[in-house]
Amino acid sequence: MSKLNITPVSQSKINTVDFNDLPFGNVFSDHMFSCDFKDGKWQNPTISEYAPLTLDPSARVFHYGQAVFEGMKAFKDENDDIYLFRPEDNFERINKSAHRLAMPEFPKDFFFEGLEQLLLLEKEWIKKGDGNSLYIRPFVIATQGALSASPADEYKFMIICSPARSYYAGEVRVIFAEEYSRSASGGVGFAKAAGNYAAQFYPTSLAHKEGYQQVIWTDAKSHEYLEEAGTMNIFFRINNTLITAPISDRILDGITRKSVIQLAKDNKIDVEVRRVSVTEIKDAAKNGSLKEIFGSGTAAVINPILGFKHSDFKHELPVMEDSYAKFFKKTLNEIQYNKTEDKHNWRHKVSK
Repeated sequence: MSKLNITPVSQSKINTVDFNDLPFGNVFSDHMFSCDFKDGKWQNPTISEYAPLTLDPSARVFHYGQAVFEGMKAFKDENDDIYLFRPEDNFERINKSAHRLAMPEFPKDFFFEGLEQLLLLEKEWIKKGDGNSLYIRPFVIATQGALSASPADEYKFMIICSPARSYYAGEVRVIFAEEYSRSASGGVGFAKAAGNYAAQFYPTSLAHKEGYQQVIWTDAKSHEYLEEAGTMNIFFRINNTLITAPISDRILDGITRKSVIQLAKDNKIDVEVRRVSVTEIKDAAKNGSLKEIFGSGTAAVINPILGFKHSDFKHELPVMEDSYAKFFKKTLNEIQYNKTEDKHNWRHKVSK
């Protein structure tokens, strides 16, 4: 890696932040990491004060949507050590996303040195205690100014950080999609491309008008199979079997999803990775065998679903004290906060 230029802020703004009142993703730490792709190579890695960017109005990110990102978290244990959770997976996935959008892949040494040095500068922003974390957003955008519809020659890679408390989305009920689709075969559904999320906003707003918070997306071809929920992967519990859709070029390879599947196997919970039909879930709801639905993702970790609607059919899920959702969230948090054994080596300690 070429020399990492670090310019610390002269005075932190941390004392102006109320850590007991943190709307998710609205407050940002003191510094940011940035690196530019020019002349065919990544260069000028820099950590500097968090500040606005200056971009040409013709920057291709604005016109052709070349933008990908990741979501990560840093945790602090009782010894003030800082840990990341499966960061190698995030690094591999952002490059997979970039490749699909014809963007240059980012070097591993740039990614990890920039990330770790940034976290060491922001260590006071990572609070101890259950539910506290520092949300990390790496992203890449096309910065070259040009209106021709082709990949850019210049890009900016950045990492920004936002302190977070336990993510609680309130009561979540969902609609099974019947008309709109999140992604289609051969598309970019597997990538964390910015446009994937923009395309969800309108149908999700329609769900909001009906009193539902999210949409569980179905396959674009037939709308018969359940695939993903909003910004989360989705799990169904029928009796004591956990079921989730297989990843594909339509479904994000969620890191929390992979972890839940492995933890289920570790704890002798039956887990099936297969297509899940709308009809199967509705039938299970009718006969009482559908016990839980929950989403998995970095922000919420595990988010229980309280009920769903499909066409004219509505169903409320039973309240379970021994829910799988609670078990997986607790187990994952204990690994993330260095409270228990990490037999899969998911924790990554940030070197001081």
